[in-house]
Amino acid sequence: MSAAIYAVADLEALSPTPLPAAAAAMAEAGVRWIQVRAKHLSGAGWYALMEDCCRALEGSGADLWVDDRADVAALFPVAGLHVGQADLPPLAARRLLGGGVRIGQSTHDAEQFAAADEDEAVDVIAVGPVFPTTGKERPAPVVGLDFVRWARARTAKTLVAIGGIDESNVAAVLAAGADSAAVLGAVCRGDRSNRGDRGDVRDIGASCRRLIAAAG
Repeated sequence: MSAAIYAVADLEALSPTPLPAAAAAMAEAGVRWIQVRAKHLSGAGWYALMEDCCRALEGSGADLWVDDRADVAALFPVAGLHVGQADLPPLAARRLLGGGVRIGQSTHDAEQFAAADEDEAVDVIAVGPVFPTTGKERPAPVVGLDFVRWARARTAKTLVAIGGIDESNVAAVLAAGADSAAVLGAVCRGDRSNRGDRGDVRDIGASCRRLIAAAG
């Protein structure tokens, strides 16, 4: 398993491929961290999705993360919760989850980064977008590799880079000091060069293997 690649399994980006099947393909390819992301799903939908994901990843050795939903994370044997700047504060999430679940937080500038670094509830700091990205409707301004280097020099916490990362630049991201590269588009869309299938599980697995190889 490789912790260098942090795959974001996004429900909408993967459609029509079922997210649990895609997550299983990511894990089989060697991805160590897999985040479940479903921005517009109901509570009941989240619960059913997580039941399916836990079954799909059972015995795989992959760590399952939940995006945004601390309440959902509290109900399942997940490794981590990822929150953004507008989500539940990390300390509040820590009260709900206890100490057995890692908490990651997105940061987009020096002030947000410093706050996350000082926050005892935050275990993992994500910085970005490092490159231009289409993974969010209204992305924050691009921070570039220099910000990754700046952040690395200022924290001992696990550092994740996110935003526009693919095979062509993942090695540079890790060389800049990130412990892990969060990838959405490059894994959720798969390799469409042969059949044109969006998110085919075979192509998702192949994309993950190439990313891991490119990461070195």
